[in-house]
Amino acid sequence: MKRHRVARLVLLLLAIAWSTAAVRADVRLPKVFGDHMVVQQQLPVQVWGWADPGEKVTVTLGDRSATATACEKGKWALKLDPLPAGGPYEMKVAGKNELVLKDVLIGEVWICSGQSNMEWPVRASVNADQEIAAANYPNLRLFTVAKNVAEKPVDDVQGAWAACTPASIPNFSAVGYFFGRKLHKDLGVAVGLVNSSWGGTLCEAWTSKAGLESDADFQPILARSAKFQPGNPNQASVLYNGMIHPLIPYGIRGAIWYQGESNVGRAEQYRKLFPAMITDWRKLWGEGDFPFLFVQLAPFIYGNNNPCLLAELWEAQLKTLGLPNTGMAVVTDIANLKDIHPKNKQDVGARLALWALAKTHGKDLVYSGPLYKAMKVEGDKIRLTFDHVGGGLVAKDGPLKDFTIAGADGKFVAAQAVIDGDSVVVSSPEVKEPTAVRFAWRHDAEPNFFNKAGLPASPFRTDELPLVTAGQR
Repeated sequence: MKRHRVARLVLLLLAIAWSTAAVRADVRLPKVFGDHMVVQQQLPVQVWGWADPGEKVTVTLGDRSATATACEKGKWALKLDPLPAGGPYEMKVAGKNELVLKDVLIGEVWICSGQSNMEWPVRASVNADQEIAAANYPNLRLFTVAKNVAEKPVDDVQGAWAACTPASIPNFSAVGYFFGRKLHKDLGVAVGLVNSSWGGTLCEAWTSKAGLESDADFQPILARSAKFQPGNPNQASVLYNGMIHPLIPYGIRGAIWYQGESNVGRAEQYRKLFPAMITDWRKLWGEGDFPFLFVQLAPFIYGNNNPCLLAELWEAQLKTLGLPNTGMAVVTDIANLKDIHPKNKQDVGARLALWALAKTHGKDLVYSGPLYKAMKVEGDKIRLTFDHVGGGLVAKDGPLKDFTIAGADGKFVAAQAVIDGDSVVVSSPEVKEPTAVRFAWRHDAEPNFFNKAGLPASPFRTDELPLVTAGQR
């Protein structure tokens, strides 16, 4: 009997020891922290993770160190003092166990997000074989967020950092890569790119629920998504929840964005929705008005839909420049009217990078094509003036085209447009008393209006007539 009691006691002690070990939580980090990562220079380094409740965790990176205590839910967070560009370093995370992250660089970190034109890979872009073979940039680092639809905000993503090589680049975002490559070359520092994109998705899917609740105009969006469907990426907030929220507050310099094709039918709403998403991200990240750079959509024939739908989306994007610290790459010359995915992603990424180099890093360069500024009626003509003339205005391959003009009746007709110094004079013999001009106001426009720096002008209109998409929610 005594032997049996001892055996039972041993088993009980083993069970207790096993259960104690089972509930003990090793210190761990979100997946966005890992070997080969890039940490944003010149900003406090935000680090967070999980451990046993009450466990003290110390993080060391270079000569910076800080300690935090896990809360009753096992979560901890801390900040390290900013670091200058450099590395490689090791990041050590020590609690009851220790993690060591190797080959950590300090440089510039950018989020790359949107729908298919951002997701579009290097392997499917122009000159893919040559680009892939040349993609040896050990200090350019890549992280792709796995696709995830989530009803509520989640704590982590799937993904891993990798150095840019011919093996790692083929499936990475082409726009992201060509943007990051230019920054890396021109700034001479490490660049980290976090690709969180999904083809065919709506802007509202990338916006938090709180962000959508901020405006009554978004209530129809919330109503459509009231009944959650697992796996559907076009519900309100589900991609924010699953693919953006887990990255916050990882230190970033800014974000680049290529999206809008799926919102073309609701362009008027996009005038509020897109700025609301940007404001939402900035608020949640807590870094202030970080740079947010986006691509104005390329021309494309959207089937038998009204040809002005895309023009109205262009205008919504143009108006978004009213938000502080935003930038827009115009790509009206990089298009295939029968393919929504233009293959030349090199120029798209480079044009986004111009905004970052000029506005964020103070480089003296032309970073935008002509943007409409003002109009003045001069008899039977209208004179247009522009910002970002870039050394002068240019008509490529013949006279300016895709300009229309209207009188008080609001009927637009084809117009003659002539460059006169830093302005454009527009007229038509059919309109004796003009009141308004539109430029490239159709989805099949192929405009040829540039500045001398080779950057195209954004489509625009001078009137405020009702939109085709008015009321579409």
